Amino acid sequence: MITVPRARRIAPFIVLAALALAAGADAASAPGAAFDPVAFFSGRTTGEGRLKKVFSASQATHVVSVGKVAADGALVLDQTVRIEGDPLRQREWRLRKVSPARYEGTLSDAEGPVVATVVRGVLHIAYTDTHGFAFRQQVTLQPGGQQAHNVMKVRRFGLTIATVDETITRD
Repeated sequence: MITVPRARRIAPFIVLAALALAAGADAASAPGAAFDPVAFFSGRTTGEGRLKKVFSASQATHVVSVGKVAADGALVLDQTVRIEGDPLRQREWRLRKVSPARYEGTLSDAEGPVVATVVRGVLHIAYTDTHGFAFRQQVTLQPGGQQAHNVMKVRRFGLTIATVDETITRD
């Protein structure tokens, strides 16, 4: 009979326990609650971030949004967008829930529809602007539900030409 030292018999359990703890830590840090964009963006929110374009210095961004639910149930989000060194811009989003995890609508600077899907605590937004640039956003609800982290990538011909990293706070 071959005997295995006790340390070797316990080692696999230690490894499994460590993996379980690591998975638990990942689950704890992962977004938990489903992102309800209507609830989050109703009222006033403020976004502070940085825009980085290829071959350019980064620019500060400041976005003030005021959201309300229209009579037809759509979220209407009026935004004032300030990008350091650029003129002030106004734009309007209209998003309507079309299924439990999908929203569709319009954006005043978009060509064609805006599509947004919710996967747990992350809102994924996709649209193309009037100049043919593809915008993809991941807005992740933070613990407590009062802030969200927005990462936006702008692509042209398959290349990422700009990114925005922003924190959005409910006022």
